[in-house]
Amino acid sequence: MSEQLIQNGSVVFHGEKAPVKKDLWVEDGVIRQIADKISAVEGAQVLDARGKILHPGLCDPHVHLREPGREDSETIQSGSEAAIAGGYTHILSMPNTDPPIDTGGMVTYVQSMAMNRSRIPVSVAGCLTKGRKGDKLAEVADMAAQGAIMMTDCNHALQDAYVLRRALEYTRHFDVVVGVYPDTPALSGEGVMHEGELSFRLGLQGIPAMAEEIAIERELRVAQAVSGRIHIQNVSTAGGVASIRRFKADGLKVTAETTPHHLLLNHESLKGYHTRFKMMPPLRTPEDQEALLEGLKDGTLDMIATGHAPHTDFEKNLDFSHAPFGVTGLESALPALYGQLVASGKLDWQTLMRAMCDAPRKLLKLEPISFVEGGKFEAVLFDPEGETLISRETTKSRSFNSPWLGETLKGKVEQVFLGSSKLI
Repeated sequence: MSEQLIQNGSVVFHGEKAPVKKDLWVEDGVIRQIADKISAVEGAQVLDARGKILHPGLCDPHVHLREPGREDSETIQSGSEAAIAGGYTHILSMPNTDPPIDTGGMVTYVQSMAMNRSRIPVSVAGCLTKGRKGDKLAEVADMAAQGAIMMTDCNHALQDAYVLRRALEYTRHFDVVVGVYPDTPALSGEGVMHEGELSFRLGLQGIPAMAEEIAIERELRVAQAVSGRIHIQNVSTAGGVASIRRFKADGLKVTAETTPHHLLLNHESLKGYHTRFKMMPPLRTPEDQEALLEGLKDGTLDMIATGHAPHTDFEKNLDFSHAPFGVTGLESALPALYGQLVASGKLDWQTLMRAMCDAPRKLLKLEPISFVEGGKFEAVLFDPEGETLISRETTKSRSFNSPWLGETLKGKVEQVFLGSSKLI
């Protein structure tokens, strides 16, 4: 794709809440001209984008690619292809592999595999503690030197506040962010869903909202005391949103994410005991959903991360109490969010761009993407009138534990562009 003329598309620009109809001329992966109408460019391939949305390429700061060690559920290649199918042009791989990514050598190893097996850039996160055991810091300096830009034990809650303090103090020297999964294991216990009247009626052990909320308060207080840079992963409760909002108002350098499934689903989905709705943190109440959406709209929650967590059929076909936590999300995120929030007017394209592109790229220290003349062309062409079927036959991921498995979502990713390459 040396030259491309995209005509009649509705472009999502910074500062505009609604897409604006414009033509774009792209040459060698660079936007050469943006105008109301570009009639012709000699030698350019013409793409009629009438009725379509042209949006900056998405960025996901929380993806489990499973390689090395669990290639039966996902690989770097299959996971990155799932990302492309969902409109993503950059992802961050979590370090809970086997063995864990807790040394500079492991960071380099995974980066090398990603260079050879992924058609989009893959950043690599390193473990915060050795083996994700929570007691001793991992080789933070070495991993940072090799390019790891986040240190996190991902779905392992850091229980030792002193280790958290040391981590926040130490990472300040390397310009990396500490990512924390907020949970209080003593309160979560053997719970498998949100604790409340519904969990009692279903006969399933519950996980109380305070397990997350106490952890968020503790982690933010420690970060505030040492002026650390912290990122809160997987926020799911109204109380958690309120705490983050308060600490942000006090000037703390905190960023936070939530997921498409926590925005769009609630614990009522578990009435059928389907394990594709079992995740950690669990789906919460409709009131929590509303708080998450408001937090996203007012900037308390900076970004949407899929938390893409593939599992094999064998694992997910266990009974609800014994099946693993986690759902896939890369291929469904954009159409699901569009269909339930943007198309209904609950969320505008500008907020969605901030949450799925701008804020994650800033977190990962990537150059921002803007549709400006002279800018790199990194984009997804989305058809709001199209449909996306989430099925075993259509998915690019090796695993099928999507909460939307078997459903047809509103909207479809039609094409994905990364510089001079057209990935779809």
